[in-house]
Amino acid sequence: MIDFSNAHALAKTLDQADPLGHVADQFILPDGVIYLDGNSLGCMPKAAMAAITQTAQTEWAQDLIVSWNKADWFELPTTYGDILAPLIGADTGEVVICDTTSLNVYKAIFAGLSLRPDRSVIVAETSSFPTDLYMVEGVLAARGNLSMQLAESESDLLTQITTDTAVVLLNHVDYRTGKICDVAKITRHAHEVGAIVIWDLCHSAGNMPVDLNTHNVDFAIGCTYKYLNGGPGSPAFIFAAKRHISALEQPLTGWWGHAKPFAFDQEFDAAPSIRRFLCGTQPILSFRALKAGLDVFTPLSIDDIRAKSMSLTSMFVELLSEYCPTISLLSPDDAHQRGSQVSVTFANAYPVIQALIERSVIGDFRMPNIMRFGFSPLYTSHQDVAKAVEILADILESDIWRETRFQTRGTVT
Repeated sequence: MIDFSNAHALAKTLDQADPLGHVADQFILPDGVIYLDGNSLGCMPKAAMAAITQTAQTEWAQDLIVSWNKADWFELPTTYGDILAPLIGADTGEVVICDTTSLNVYKAIFAGLSLRPDRSVIVAETSSFPTDLYMVEGVLAARGNLSMQLAESESDLLTQITTDTAVVLLNHVDYRTGKICDVAKITRHAHEVGAIVIWDLCHSAGNMPVDLNTHNVDFAIGCTYKYLNGGPGSPAFIFAAKRHISALEQPLTGWWGHAKPFAFDQEFDAAPSIRRFLCGTQPILSFRALKAGLDVFTPLSIDDIRAKSMSLTSMFVELLSEYCPTISLLSPDDAHQRGSQVSVTFANAYPVIQALIERSVIGDFRMPNIMRFGFSPLYTSHQDVAKAVEILADILESDIWRETRFQTRGTVT
């Protein structure tokens, strides 16, 4: 039996000093579950159920279509965008919540291209989250004069971003490894050669400072169902710097993005604000659930959130090194260089994850042999970390992961 008493004692001490320790009470956490998958789907805020119920039973069931005015449904994409904006270093009027991340990637790429019509190269990362690259492929199919270049590393990016580059599409935090990309350095270099930069914030929004305007970022996109705890399929967001809004064009010119949507003009006239990124009717029930997630952040310090994130991941890495030596660290060893996740490799990663889930420790698997563990500073404790590593060490030592029931892969991994 592995002795984890010292690890548990340290975890208890760290939790007692945690300024965010009380925040977990605002979430629904199933008894006995150690949830380390906030990088894929955040936990449900307790206030979300009441918000959905209020919207369904009163705003929809009783007030019906009157709620578009009475409950300001039509304004939610920008009203909630302004609530989200400070979390990513944006100003009022620069963020709109709408649609999906993939759709917003498509819109942002075209918006960037519209600002650089004399250029034809899109630069992205080989390691990018696949949907970003798929959407670039869609843009290339729609515009035959474009080409895509893929960079293997950060140094490659600096080489490949040249005066031919129109748009650069990058992930702030790598979804596989958790490695942080240098927003300031790459954005500055891109601007020096006249390129437009789009940052994907899916794995950084809500767990670390982003500082978009400090770094003079052009566009950013991201989801709200991970660290922002908006719920499965909650609407995504898109940021555009105010200096670009009046000049940019985006291809999905739906009626919600019209300057006067209820004039029902035959021709499209883009809204003079961030609303020009809207397309059609938005999912109001999901918006109300998202608001419950955003409200949790209002009284909190993003610096406190980042400090706890680094403490949680550092403890996890140190315990893995001590108690799980057959596992290899894929994430950066330095907490300052990684987001709020730790990724490791193991030849039989999938069945190990399934064995962990059976023991109520939830992480996830990514091809080919990656185990990812996401730590939400809002509801994860250091004691969760110690217990999770203890269970993982037992699974590896006992070889229980080899049992047949852990080998069959589900549709979602």
